Amino acid sequence: MKAIWNGQTIAESNETVVVEGNHYFPIESVKPEYLQDSATHSTCPWKGEASYYSLNVNGQENRDAAWYYPAPKDAAKEIKGRVAFWKGVKIES
Repeated sequence: MKAIWNGQTIAESNETVVVEGNHYFPIESVKPEYLQDSATHSTCPWKGEASYYSLNVNGQENRDAAWYYPAPKDAAKEIKGRVAFWKGVKIES
């Protein structure tokens, strides 16, 4: 699977985990040069607190376009160390 935005492959892995229709990529498969830490957080009742990254590709920003769970609840432990994408990031095989 690949995560693509603004003409660049942000992440690529054959080992994504799908939860609620979202592909979670292993963090080591994500190109760190495109990630910017964000102060945004949200809470899921069964996964826990999510943190976000904004993407910066070719001088364009996609704010809070990636999220991850630094300490997911036990029900979502399979997504620890993984990142998912939205906001126009295309996921394709």
